Parts: sequence; structure tokens; C-alpha cells
Amino acid sequence: MKRSRIVTLVLALLGIQLSWLVAPAYACGCGAMVPDPAAEISVAQEQSVLRWDGRQEQIVMRLTVNGDARHAAWIMPVPHRATVRLGDPALFDQLSRAVQPVHRTRYYFWPKNGDWPFDSHDAGAAAAPPEAAGGVGVVGRQRLGPFDVARLTATDPAALGDWLHAHGFPLPARLRTALQPYVDRRWEYVAVRLAPDARGTALHGALDPLHLTFAADRPVYPMRLSRLARTPQSLGLYVLAAHRMETRATIGGERPGVVFAGRVHTRTGTLGRLAAGTPYLTALTQRFPEPARISGDHELRRAATDAPVQQVIYDYRMRAVGGIPAWLLTVGGTLLLVVTAGAVIVVRRSRRPVIPPPPVQAPPPFPPSAPVG
Repeated sequence: MKRSRIVTLVLALLGIQLSWLVAPAYACGCGAMVPDPAAEISVAQEQSVLRWDGRQEQIVMRLTVNGDARHAAWIMPVPHRATVRLGDPALFDQLSRAVQPVHRTRYYFWPKNGDWPFDSHDAGAAAAPPEAAGGVGVVGRQRLGPFDVARLTATDPAALGDWLHAHGFPLPARLRTALQPYVDRRWEYVAVRLAPDARGTALHGALDPLHLTFAADRPVYPMRLSRLARTPQSLGLYVLAAHRMETRATIGGERPGVVFAGRVHTRTGTLGRLAAGTPYLTALTQRFPEPARISGDHELRRAATDAPVQQVIYDYRMRAVGGIPAWLLTVGGTLLLVVTAGAVIVVRRSRRPVIPPPPVQAPPPFPPSAPVG
């Protein structure tokens, strides 16, 4: 498949999504990529989990990328000042195990297509010092693994774009307009770019996770920037909270679906530590066929019920007794009973004695006639 000639990277709060913003940039639900058109890159997968305890929100995010980019960056708006550190890759393995479907068996009696005698022979085929520039304040700058992370404030999108441009990452004009609502609400920004090692290694494979923490009186998933996307988007959210969570509105997409809802029982590993105090895990999915209709950010709230939800995969099997299909035993047994009953009737009839008919007696002779005198 032909890849676009770009250098970009997506920072997503939550979910798995990739879409065109304006060539050669992309947009995702929570962040905007800032492109360098000199290299080639693609995002193969994004994984994120959000934890909210009523006062603080945490995001752990991991990207898997392909390409030859050595310089890439992206920007993400956050409602309050954030701290950033490296996350634990094992978290996503634990999440995958926690939400995996359960397998159950359903039995059926009569054979279906694929079962004998209807089987088919071919069925098997198939860190720099803080700096400021014209309305942009650099709260902090740090090196985290392969990343150079800057925490920024901005009084207007143009100033933010100028700062990024001065550091080698021009901001598309349309994205400046999209950032205006965040500037009006006095949000801050986390700007992240690849910081190559001494060998200039390209950005490739599963990157180290980033762990963001910031104050939040309510959990929010920024989606506003995704309205600039040119192709449909998919959203996947892992939410850890005290109770089951749901989105307040569809914000221009399809109705969100619940993939999993239930309490986390593990007490070990990163998931166990994150779930302490926020033991309920909700996994949500949503599609946006027309990104231009996205009307705002996703706000999450407590659902009306904590009823658990888990996907079930049914394995269908034909009932058998001792390895023999039950229907065959039933049909064969019935035929055997019919044949046996018929044979018994025939045998009994053949052994019944034959009673000869009674002898035929001749009628008595007529008496002689009296003489007429």
C-alpha cells in the first residue's frame, strides 16, 4: 500500500484512530500532528487508557509506528497543567487479558452445512531550558526515552504555531483555527517530538508509552480536532473509574458501544495499581463516518447502572454420544426399532398354528312323499 510522504506522529488520549487532516498532516481525537514533509511514517496502532478518580485524570498512551522518520512531533491540548513520564508497556497486555471475550459452547442436534453428511471437500480452503516566544510559555522541557517533551501555555493559536514553526514543525493554518476553543478555555498543551539517539535511529515499532497526569474535575476526551479529518475515524476508550462510565453525547458520531464493563480483580502490575481506587473498567468504541460533524469533546459521566458487560464468543458443536452424532444415534435407533418390530411381527405370524376349516356336511335327504289316495 502506498504511504504518504510525511513525517507525523499521533498522540491520542484514548483509542485507535488515524485519519487525514490536511496534507500532509493527520488528526486524531485528542492531538494534532505537526508534520515535517521530508520523511515517511505511518501509525500502525494507538493504545490508551484513561483513569479518573474524581480529581485527577491520568492517560497512558502507546504508539506503534512504521517508517523512516527521524524527526516527528505532535501536540495535545489538556485542561490543566500536566506532568509527563514514561509508562509501563505491560499495562496494555493486562488490559487485553481483562477485556477478552469469554468462550461458551452451544450444542445443536440436526447437522448443518459443513457437518456430515453435508460437509464439503473444500471447506478448509479459504532536556533543554524553558523558553518563551510571543505569547507561548514553556512550563517545562524534558527528555523521556526517545521523546523530547515540552509543556506549553499559549494565549492564541498563532503564537503557538509560531513557536512550533521556530522549532522546525510548522502548524497548518486550519489547525490553528481548530485550537481556538482550547485557547479560549485556557487549556494548556503537551508538545512531543521524537528525540533521535546518537545513531539517528528511525522511528519504528512500538514506542515507549507516555504517562500523562493532570487535574480534572470531570473526565474529558478531546475530539474537537478530529473534525478536520477527511476520512472516517474510529474511537476506542479504556476508562478506569469508580463506576461504569458513558459518554454524555454522541458529538456527531454513531452511538458508542460498550465492549466491556466490569470490575478489575487484579491487584498486581500496573493495571492493579491504576485500578486501586478506580476499580471499574469500561471499554467503549465509536465510529465517526463524517468527521466534519464532530461538535466538541467527549465528556464522560457515570452510567445509570454498574451492570457488567462482556463479549461472549459461542462455539457451536453438534451433540454427540461417545463421539457419534446424537441425531445419527436417534435416527438409527428409531429405524432399528421399526425394523425389529416388523421382524417380530413377521416371526410371530409365521409361528402361529394354522386351524383347518370345519368339514362341509351334506344336507339331509327330503322325506318320501305320502301316497295320494
